[in-house]
Amino acid sequence: MLDTKKGEALLAVIDSGSFEQAAALLHLTPSAVSQRISTIENELGMPLVIRSKPCRATPAGQRLVQYLRRSRLLEDEFISESEGKDGQPLSVALAVNNDTLNTWLLPGLADFLIAEHIVLDIALDDQDHTYTLLSQGLALAGVSSESQPMRGCTVAPLGAMRYRMLASPAFKEKWFPNGLEREAARRAPLMVFDRKDALQSSFLLRELGLPPGSYPCHYMPAAEAFGHAVRLGLGYGMVPEQQFGRGIDDGTFVDLAPDKPTDVMLYWHAWRVQSPKMERLSAKVVAAARAALRQPA
Repeated sequence: MLDTKKGEALLAVIDSGSFEQAAALLHLTPSAVSQRISTIENELGMPLVIRSKPCRATPAGQRLVQYLRRSRLLEDEFISESEGKDGQPLSVALAVNNDTLNTWLLPGLADFLIAEHIVLDIALDDQDHTYTLLSQGLALAGVSSESQPMRGCTVAPLGAMRYRMLASPAFKEKWFPNGLEREAARRAPLMVFDRKDALQSSFLLRELGLPPGSYPCHYMPAAEAFGHAVRLGLGYGMVPEQQFGRGIDDGTFVDLAPDKPTDVMLYWHAWRVQSPKMERLSAKVVAAARAALRQPA
């Protein structure tokens, strides 16, 4: 049976990224943390941690980290329910994309989280990459654009976030007076969330034949700031309809490609065997998403 202290050392190293920071979290010396990790590795006969900067889990280490997180959640949930409302809240690690966090997730979960005495530990990444956080054991469940479940997990379709290529009226008149044309797009500043964001580049390649790198970009890795920058006329970019609301109708934004929206299908990934609270959380996420997102016909 895996020693609890050794398991906590492994989680601390993977979460913090270094033996030094893990030692500070656990009130130990770095050598003591290293010794605990080495002992687990010797007992299991396989390496668990890649000692790089930051430290990363090996494939075997990722599987063990997944097990340890689920085990700790069950223990924490039991303690939380035993202590009642006066006890420590249950912490749940979720992997989500920024647009989900910025729009429908919190309004859909707020009342449930308060009632169930749950606090969230959110890991943010692009929807095409949150799946990796789950596979690495950095989250217990999450939202992803990946439709295939990991081994031991279930997947539920949530619905599609619809994105539109928006600009401010002044930006449109300056850069695209004749519409979204290829040569104009080679010069107009494009809003890009971060270097993992393929929404904008895929659209321009598909619709205008422009490869990445052939147009200037702003990088704006914050969902609210991204939409605000488009509204201010700094650039044009793809904004989810949950964020811009009635902005097209009231003239705040212009849709540069009204007949060509981009729908990104999202899925909820969770372990097949869940704790009672995680089962209720999963059901609440799915219900909230299906009320907020576009559903397939």
